Amino acid sequence: MQISRKIANQLLHWAQCSPNTEICGLLAGINNQPTRCYLIKNVAENPQQRFLLDPAGQIDAMRTLREQHEQLLAIFHSHPHAPASPSATDLESALYPDVLNLIISLNTKGLLEMRGFIINNKIAEEIALTLIE
Repeated sequence: MQISRKIANQLLHWAQCSPNTEICGLLAGINNQPTRCYLIKNVAENPQQRFLLDPAGQIDAMRTLREQHEQLLAIFHSHPHAPASPSATDLESALYPDVLNLIISLNTKGLLEMRGFIINNKIAEEIALTLIE
C-alpha cells in the first residue's frame, strides 16, 4: 500500500502524543489511495496494552467516510511498548479480513516503526508499505 508522507506523519505524530496508551482509528481513501485519517477514542479497559474503537466514534467516522465517497482502507493502532507486529489479541479480534491493520510502534529508540498486515482467520500477512510524496 502506498501512503503519503503527510498521512504517515499524522499517524506517527498521534502515536507520539500518546506515549503510554494505544491510539486507534480508521484510514480512508479513494481508489485504494489513503486520503484521510479518523482518530477514534480508545475505550479499552486497559488502553496501555489494548485498543477498542469507541462505537459512537466509529459510527460517526464510517458515516463521514460514506458521505465523502471514501472507502475503509485500514484500521490503525499503536503499540507504545511493543513491536509493530500483531499481538495475540490483535489476531484474535481482527474482524475485517479485507482491511489493512496498521500498527505503529513506539518501542524503538529514536525511530518510529509502522507496518501493515492483513489478518484473516488469526493469521497475519505483512503488506509492504511505501511512502510517497
